[in-house]
Amino acid sequence: MEIQYIGHSCFKITGKRGTVVLDPYQEYVGFALPNLSADIVTSSHDHPDHNEVTGVKGTARREKPFVITQPGEYEIGGISVFGIESYHDAVQGAERGSNTIFTVFIDDVLVCHLGDLGQELTSEQLEAIGTVDVVFCPVGGHFTLNPSQAVKTIQQLEPSYVIPMHYNTSQHDQQVFADVLPLEKFLHEYGKTPVPQAKVKVEKSTLPEETELVVLVPAA
Repeated sequence: MEIQYIGHSCFKITGKRGTVVLDPYQEYVGFALPNLSADIVTSSHDHPDHNEVTGVKGTARREKPFVITQPGEYEIGGISVFGIESYHDAVQGAERGSNTIFTVFIDDVLVCHLGDLGQELTSEQLEAIGTVDVVFCPVGGHFTLNPSQAVKTIQQLEPSYVIPMHYNTSQHDQQVFADVLPLEKFLHEYGKTPVPQAKVKVEKSTLPEETELVVLVPAA
């Protein structure tokens, strides 16, 4: 299974049975979504930097992607997707509403996309997420977990790989994302600065025993 970081909070996962795109964004973020095709598209919440599901085309397997925007259990072409309720803030959604955490089981690997998580995970949510192999974690703060909260959440989940997302870059619209921290703040908090990669391949048989931090170069 191969993981590509598109940008912001958007990832493309390509497995033997299909392709999944998570949280495609509108140009609201400051840059355009590239041409993408997928069998499944997920959106953690209905904000313009996470909900551009119509911008993703279908594949040879499916004329149009199967779109998932709500919590629940889904099985599409041998790929399992589970949506878990959470909040976009630390006050039970009073400020920014709800957020869906998605876990995707593909090629025997369980991938967790935390969306715009803004709360500390509860014991019930941790149990629902389960033992995950890869975590896509927001790290920029302001709208989501800040660097220290992200590190705590990663320690709770104990994945084999963690890939940061939702941080400020020079391409982002600073009128919207000026208060979001850059990746370097999270890396300092985490205590590691890995060499960025274009893509990462993940296989169940070769998962590391200790959590490995992976930084991916955005494709957008």
